[in-house]
Amino acid sequence: MSKEFGFTDFVNPTLCGDKKISEVIKKIAGGGVDYSFECVGITSVLSEAFISTRTGTGKTVALGINPAAPTELHSFDLFRGKHVCGSLFGGLKPKLDIPVLVDRYLKKVYYLFAYSFVNAYKLYFISNLHELNLDSFITHELKFEDINKAFDLLEKGKSLRCILWMDKK
Repeated sequence: MSKEFGFTDFVNPTLCGDKKISEVIKKIAGGGVDYSFECVGITSVLSEAFISTRTGTGKTVALGINPAAPTELHSFDLFRGKHVCGSLFGGLKPKLDIPVLVDRYLKKVYYLFAYSFVNAYKLYFISNLHELNLDSFITHELKFEDINKAFDLLEKGKSLRCILWMDKK
């Protein structure tokens, strides 16, 4: 499914042998990625995401958080031009942004995506022209009575988003 969204590469950290995931990513990306996103709130993953970015211009965005765990980053890399920041709700301003996103979705406006994505399990490079394709995220539609099945599908990694219909028969 990730290929349908324009993802070109996938790295499974369990198959990297004795290499760190940041080393593998830097090799694939020719020196590092422009952007990395840490999405699970594990400080060691944030550190690897930061290390995997390009010197001088790399930006790491922390989306997950563990407030009880301190984060360690190589401070010298900050002086060499790397950036790190956090993002709550993706920086979305619901009152302003949701109407714009709905309009673009309905009009099938196309965007050029060119960024990299890193989390504990995957590395993706995206560089393709895509519409705001929300329909492909919906993998299942179930009756509300089948809500437990929806949770089972999510836990097993077989569903991205499931619509629960109150009146579906």
